[in-house]
Amino acid sequence: MVESAEENLPFLTFLSGGTYNPATYRLQHTDSTDKMDEFTHFDESGRARMVDITTKDSTERLATAQAKVFLFPETLEKIQRGKIAKGDVLAVAQVAGVMGAKKTPDLIPMCHPILLTSVDLSFKEEPQPDAGGRCSITITATAKTTGPTGVEMEAMTAATVAALTIYDMCKAVDRGMSFSDVSLLSKSGGKSGTYTRKDYGSG
Repeated sequence: MVESAEENLPFLTFLSGGTYNPATYRLQHTDSTDKMDEFTHFDESGRARMVDITTKDSTERLATAQAKVFLFPETLEKIQRGKIAKGDVLAVAQVAGVMGAKKTPDLIPMCHPILLTSVDLSFKEEPQPDAGGRCSITITATAKTTGPTGVEMEAMTAATVAALTIYDMCKAVDRGMSFSDVSLLSKSGGKSGTYTRKDYGSG
């Protein structure tokens, strides 16, 4: 008897209360219904869903996220001097970040398409090499809307796409670039209120 490909697929552990079957994209319940209640993107049967936000209040929502790009000092110098052959690296990355924010629901399955009222990105260059000999560029992205759902994923997508764009623009001279610290720094608005990352603003 020939085994199907699905029978050979491993199960992935979901916290301590269930297993995830990659063949069916369904969370298999065991003894953790309480934990399941915390995850609004799953229905009662454990299947993925887009959360119904029909009755949620429309409020002003703001989210700020960051990503860091690590690169050789020579690469950063080329960026600063406009010597990258593809063009103005940070200008292109800024546009890419805005475009990425607007494309978030096309990339993240359960995100709602929302009307963004503002997306802004800034770049902080650190020319002093770290212990590994790498300089860095910190990307900060802020997204804003007024509506029934937040913009955390839009801000994080903007920062991430901007980082990837820096890599694409500079890969001909530095294929060893890396990314780190992709994270939500703060958010406000909605039922859950305000969140600020503990280390945000320190140092």
